[in-house]
Amino acid sequence: MSEVAVPRISLGYRLAAGTAFTVMRLQRWEFDVEGIEHVPQRGGAVIAANHTSYWDFFAAGRGPYRAWGRPVRILAKASLFDTPVFGRVLRHTGHIPVHRSAGTRAYTSAVAALRRGELVLVLPEQTISPSFELLPLKSGVVRMAAAADVPVVPAVTWGTHRFHTVGRRPRWTWRLPVSVAYGRPLVPSLAADAGTAMAELRERLLGLLERVQRRYPDGAPPGAWWVPQRLGGSAPSPAEVAEHLAALERRWRDTVAVARDRARRGVSRRRRGRRRR
Repeated sequence: MSEVAVPRISLGYRLAAGTAFTVMRLQRWEFDVEGIEHVPQRGGAVIAANHTSYWDFFAAGRGPYRAWGRPVRILAKASLFDTPVFGRVLRHTGHIPVHRSAGTRAYTSAVAALRRGELVLVLPEQTISPSFELLPLKSGVVRMAAAADVPVVPAVTWGTHRFHTVGRRPRWTWRLPVSVAYGRPLVPSLAADAGTAMAELRERLLGLLERVQRRYPDGAPPGAWWVPQRLGGSAPSPAEVAEHLAALERRWRDTVAVARDRARRGVSRRRRGRRRR
């Protein structure tokens, strides 16, 4: 594991982080952060966090930034980079877009950043979980850590989904409790089975999530929309979410297939046109 100088924080990063933290301060969010000592003060590491809101990036990245002055590079789906304001911020602060049809590019960029000694934040569920339970994880998170020979630090955030999550507009939330927990790192190896490392990562994330939910200051009010069904809330069940995500996946694959078919037909027409000439 490389021990190199902590990368400098760019002016753009400072401005973006300052803006996000100002939004939190204006609402007087009450942070409870534990386990920050598990995030290395120097050298590369992957922070693998759960995904319940649009603010997980800021909540999970806030700890290393405030404690060690360490910027965090985010792996985020490419569509976020196309949004008018947030997309511009992501592009100008050096974060890494993930294209579903070209994931190798993001993987290569992430490994390079880790080898330079940077922290890379990954949300391995790849989409916000409407059930607020942990979705299946993508194995790229341990593969990139193994390739760069750096640890994976599990992390969970809880509470930011009450401010802004999928299907709901941002809602000004005064004195919102936000819990953030970082767990013991694991160090995956290229020689080891990625499935074993992923199973261990999932277990650690589940343990952290249950811990912060159990200790959450506002508890788990019965029927609350932001509380998982497992805890008595009215959030969609994991089965309902799985069905919804499967339908989205089918639609995405159909869209890709149509686009590829149109591209092939366009190439065929151009070839026929050249032969006629």
